[in-house]
Amino acid sequence: MEELSEKGVNLSNVIKQFHLEIFCITENDVIVNTSEVGRPGLPLAGFTELYQPHRIQIIGREEHTYVSELSEETRKENIKRFLAAKPLCVIFSSSLKPFEEFFRFAEDYGVPILGTQLRTSEFMAQLISYLREKTAPQITRHGVMVEVYGIGILIMGDSGIGKSETAIELVKRGHRLIADDAVEIRKVSEKTLLATSPELIRHYIELRGIGIVDVRRLFGIGSVKGTEKIELIIKLEPWEEGRMYDRMGLKQEFTEIMGIEIPTVLIPVRPGRNLAVIIEIAAMNHRQKSMGYNTAEEFNNRLMKMAEQAMQANNETDG
Repeated sequence: MEELSEKGVNLSNVIKQFHLEIFCITENDVIVNTSEVGRPGLPLAGFTELYQPHRIQIIGREEHTYVSELSEETRKENIKRFLAAKPLCVIFSSSLKPFEEFFRFAEDYGVPILGTQLRTSEFMAQLISYLREKTAPQITRHGVMVEVYGIGILIMGDSGIGKSETAIELVKRGHRLIADDAVEIRKVSEKTLLATSPELIRHYIELRGIGIVDVRRLFGIGSVKGTEKIELIIKLEPWEEGRMYDRMGLKQEFTEIMGIEIPTVLIPVRPGRNLAVIIEIAAMNHRQKSMGYNTAEEFNNRLMKMAEQAMQANNETDG
C-alpha cells in the first residue's frame, strides 16, 4: 500500500489542459514521465551531445529566429537531425508556426508537433508546474485528509478509531474533505507533499453502521476539495491509562513521508473527547507556530520567570 510509484501523464491530457494547437500528431498517445522541459537552441544549431529527447521540447522566438536565418540546406539538415532523435514532442510557443521541414520530418520520425499562443516563459512555468504534480513520485497511505482553517491535515490511526466520523463532524463545521480511507500522496518538491483521493472513492466517506456517504451531495460542493498540501499530521490512538501524555506541547514530533518531515500531533482517544474541536485547535495552533508564535514556549518562559522571581525573593528574605 505504501510502495513508491512513478506517475506519468498522457500527452493528450497535456493538449487538453493547455488547449494546444495540433500541427502533427501520432496515432499512439505519448506518455510524459518528467517535469523537465527542453529549449533546443543547441540541438537546432547542430550540437546534440547534451540533447535530451525524452523531454518536451519548447521552441520560442529565440530558437525560431535562429532557425529562420539558416540557409535552406543547413536548416533542413539540423531539423532532420533534431527530429531523428525522436523527441517526446515539440511545442511552438507565442503563436509561432513550424517550418516546412518540421512537418516533413516529424511525420517520418513520428514526432508530435504542437503550438500555443502563450509566451515562452509563461507557458514553461505553467507546464512545469502541471507536469511536476502529474509525474511526481507517489505513495498511498491509510487515513483521512481534510482542510481545516486552510491547513491541510492528514488524520491517521487504526481502523475503527473514528477518523471518518471526525472528518464528517469537521465537514459539518464548515471544513473540507479531500480523501477518506486511501490518501494518495505526491512529492511535488523537496518540501511539499500534495494529497488527493483515488478517483473511484473521491468525495465519499464510509461510516460504519450507515455505509457509503456522498459528502459533496449531502453538504454541497464547498465541502470537498480535490488536492491539498499536507502541513500537519494528527495521529489518533486509544487512550492508555497511566501513560504520560504531553501536556505542555514543548516537544514537536515529526513524521517522515517520502523524505519530508511533517509536524505531528498525537491525540489520545476516549469517550467524551470532541475530536473535531481538538483538531480545529491543533490547526489554529499550527498556524500560530508557522507565524512565529508558540504558546507553549511563551507559557514555559513565564513559568521560568516566576520561578526566578520567587528564588530571588527567597534569597533576599534569607539575607
